[in-house]
Order: sequence, then C-alpha cells, then structure tokens
Amino acid sequence: MTEHRSPTASTTAAPAAWRSVPWSTAAQATLHCLTGCAIGEVAGMVIGTAAELPNAATVALSIALAFVFGYALTMRGVMRAGVGLRQALGVALAADTVSITIMEILDNTVMITVPGAMNAGLTSSLFWASLALSLLVAFLLTTPINRMMISHGKGHAVVHGYHSTGRTSRSGRASG
Repeated sequence: MTEHRSPTASTTAAPAAWRSVPWSTAAQATLHCLTGCAIGEVAGMVIGTAAELPNAATVALSIALAFVFGYALTMRGVMRAGVGLRQALGVALAADTVSITIMEILDNTVMITVPGAMNAGLTSSLFWASLALSLLVAFLLTTPINRMMISHGKGHAVVHGYHSTGRTSRSGRASG
C-alpha cells in the first residue's frame, strides 16, 4: 500500500516550529540586533560622508562598525548574566552573525541603489531618508529569518537563555 501525501504535507511540518515563535519575539530580537547595527551603520555613514571617503570605504566602515556595535550590545547583556568576556564573545558571534550579515547586505544595498544617497551629504534629507529606509528594509526582511532561527534554537534564542536564567553549562550554552 502506498502512502498518500497531500501536496502540503512536506511543507507543513517544518513551519510548525516557526508558528511556535511569536512574531513579537522575532521582532524584539531583530530590534535588538538592529539597534547595534544602526548605531554602527549610522556612525559609519556619518563619518565616511563627513570625511568625504569614497563610497566603498564608507560602506566598509559602516559594516565594520555595525558588527562591532551589534556584538558589543549583545555581549553587554550576556556579561550582565555573569558570563566572562571570552564566552560572551562566543555567544554574540553565535547569536548575531547571521542577522547582522543579512541586515548589512540589505541596508547597504538600499543606500547604494538610491540615486545620490551616498553623495547627498549630512544636511540632505535624501541621505537621512535613504538611511532610515535602509534600516526599515533590513528590519522587515530580517525579522522572518530571525523567527526561523529562534524556532530552531539558533540566533537570539541562545541569548534569551542567558537573560532568562543567567546560568550556563560548560559548553557555553544556556541552561535552565
């Protein structure tokens, strides 16, 4: 006897874990990550624009600072839970790398593709509107990815374990 499967049978099992993660949880994780990214992104764009750096150098600076600030904000919270610097760095790398990478690809793509945005100058509404749009796009498109990662115990799910219990196992993963 052959098993009859509906056309959606293979696609309904995997998303079941997605449905167990509220959108609000994914949005909070994305906003947390976006905060660090935005600080670095804005700082990099402002510094690069004010210093009249070439666009490629401005983007590179923005990306570097987004990662630095993104990781730093996560590490700060994890270290408050009593975790040492080295372990907190490992948690930040595991929790934020995918999210920050996606956000940086998205927001820098927007900045580069909006005509004149990179050369508009700090007093231009085009510069600031493009930067705001780039961060909005990054948030909207990264939230579903963070939701999926959290549903699989990845990304910010690792950090949430530290916030909720403050305890860790020998492997560096949250226990509780």
